[in-house]
Amino acid sequence: MSTPVSASKATSERRPWGYSRSWRALSVAVLSPSLRLLIRNKWRGLENIPKTGGVILAPNHVSYVDWGTDALFCHVAGRYPVFMIKASMFRVKGIGHFLYRAGQLPVHRGRADAALVLKDAEQALAKGACVIVYPEATATRDPDLWPMVAKTGVARLALTSGAPVIPVAHWGTAAILPYGSKKVFSGLFVPPRKTVRTVAGPPVDLSQWAGKENSARALREATAAIMRAVAELVGELRGEQPPAVPYDPAKAAVAAPEGAG
Repeated sequence: MSTPVSASKATSERRPWGYSRSWRALSVAVLSPSLRLLIRNKWRGLENIPKTGGVILAPNHVSYVDWGTDALFCHVAGRYPVFMIKASMFRVKGIGHFLYRAGQLPVHRGRADAALVLKDAEQALAKGACVIVYPEATATRDPDLWPMVAKTGVARLALTSGAPVIPVAHWGTAAILPYGSKKVFSGLFVPPRKTVRTVAGPPVDLSQWAGKENSARALREATAAIMRAVAELVGELRGEQPPAVPYDPAKAAVAAPEGAG
């Protein structure tokens, strides 16, 4: 059984947030044309993303490909994306160095300092970063791929930092690479190119919860407001009405044994 990493050791591994302009320029030069070549993108609502200042983008999450199309959408809007990425990726030789230099944020899941990534994100937002937070923390488990019940981290970050939250929705990435699939080549590299549509809405009004970042109820309500905005945008893209009550994997897990035959 592995031994938990102490809070002091975990904290000592953190780095002050920053980035290299040259490394960011290199990533744009390499990734942007590659993503445009592999995927046909259609964008709406770019005007809702502020050109400057700290801002949080809150997209739905259905596929491993989401990060690529969301990063490109962010770039086209005139911003450089800062993602929260699992810490193990930062320990991969070559990749980890790039992630740090590009200003990405490591998430130490299951460790004593896991919540500190929100502090790092606050620091990034204070310096004018565009931070992309997937509120659900993982790809949706909703059978019909609607946004599911989200974690409260995005609301906490918004309320503590004061940064606006822009709801973002995309549709089409699941057709390229569904969650759980490893068939990257058949999804990305086999013609014809798949189309991904992405839209950003206006900032979510969280004013009624201002100053209540320490209230569990306020965090849940603010999170629900953010996810309603995201679900409505997903519905626009799909031409369907989103579920009135979002899928809750925790409740589904409890109910599963009762319905087992």
